[in-house]
Amino acid sequence: MKIKYPNVIVVEGKMDKDLLESFLEVDIVTTNGSEVSRETINYVKELSKNRNVVVLTDPDAPGKRIRDILNSEIPGLYNAFVPKEKSIKKHKVGVAECDKKTILEALENLMCPVADVPDSDLTMADLFEFGLTGHQNSVEIRKKLENALHIDQVNGKTLLKRLKALGINKKDLEEIIKNG
Repeated sequence: MKIKYPNVIVVEGKMDKDLLESFLEVDIVTTNGSEVSRETINYVKELSKNRNVVVLTDPDAPGKRIRDILNSEIPGLYNAFVPKEKSIKKHKVGVAECDKKTILEALENLMCPVADVPDSDLTMADLFEFGLTGHQNSVEIRKKLENALHIDQVNGKTLLKRLKALGINKKDLEEIIKNG
């Protein structure tokens, strides 16, 4: 029996759509590649007026490009991220290469739209203090945090933005790192 998912999901292509429809009862929009058409953008913009829309793209450069285009054009989109290491099969990287559990985890851990962002007191200095930026092993430390929070692999500046979007403050971050 399929799981009913109330939000609209935007994916890159047919293979992603087919996989999601194999276990979800869901409305899906495909971008058909990284050159997102104006028609697709307008359609998603219209959908977002009445429904929550979740962007679920591949954890690679074209997927990031699609996500960035949609988020810059349409305010209030939710974002779901699949970890790259769980998205590789037969030398291919993408949503279609994920298992059901990985996708469901991503859909349960959405980044909220900007309008819903709780307050956060985090600064770049805090990220430096916790070793997340400016240290030789910062990439490895960030990777653990990214996995714990179900966010995409990012640099320090984007990490700060995503942590703030999640409403994570300095005390929360300290706990996550300590227990991570």
